[in-house]
Amino acid sequence: MSQAKTAQKKSGFPWALVVMVVALIVSELIFHFVFGDRKHFIDDMKKEPLPGDFFGIIYKGGFIVPFLMTMGLVTLTFGIERFLTIRKAQGSGSLEGFLQVVKTKLHSGDINGALAECNKQKGSVANVVQAGLHKYQEMEKNTDFTLEQKVQHIQQEIEEATSLELPSLQQNLPILATIASVATLVALLGTVIGMIKAFAALATTGNPDPAALAAGISEALINTAIGIGTSAFAIIFYNFFTSMIDSLTYGIDEMGYSIAQTFQTSKK
Repeated sequence: MSQAKTAQKKSGFPWALVVMVVALIVSELIFHFVFGDRKHFIDDMKKEPLPGDFFGIIYKGGFIVPFLMTMGLVTLTFGIERFLTIRKAQGSGSLEGFLQVVKTKLHSGDINGALAECNKQKGSVANVVQAGLHKYQEMEKNTDFTLEQKVQHIQQEIEEATSLELPSLQQNLPILATIASVATLVALLGTVIGMIKAFAALATTGNPDPAALAAGISEALINTAIGIGTSAFAIIFYNFFTSMIDSLTYGIDEMGYSIAQTFQTSKK
């Protein structure tokens, strides 16, 4: 792998932070100017949403809602970004078909043909296989090492190429895992605040304020619903992408073993 590509992969620009800040700004704007529009409420004080008005009901969830919306937008953004990235890493064609063709050419001794398939497939798996095949050809011409040393060099080259490719696939997954846990806790905070307001309305002397009581319960339930939904999607995305990466890793390990074994067998 070229040094330029390595440097590109190690770029430290905090894109994830930029996405989260933008998501927070967008969420605040939507919350205040779309959900909080006066047309969604009975009065100008925005105390009571119109019956059945979904936007007005969400607005009554309180100041916790924009933070939950931010987590939802971040989850959706990184979900789309990870899907496109991992799909690109698989290459332009079927990954299983690519691996099978490379194995066939490898066993028949057609290393150039296998390299041509890598150039055609592209993606992270093809990059790793290509690095291993180049080292295969290099070790064929080398007379300074024993057979075992040559096999070790091939395996080491594949491991190094893998260590450069896999981090880019796992990027941003920790954020999804964090949101899966934090969204529920933030929703619980909103729920507790809403219930405190509801009990405060019940505790007033004389007749309790029905509007304040309803607002408190509404705030509690809205935060719970949004938080659970966001957490559920984050968990689904995380497990789905982890499964896709595991599949790629298995394919890389399988090809690495085949390349090393083929070299060892052909030189005995």
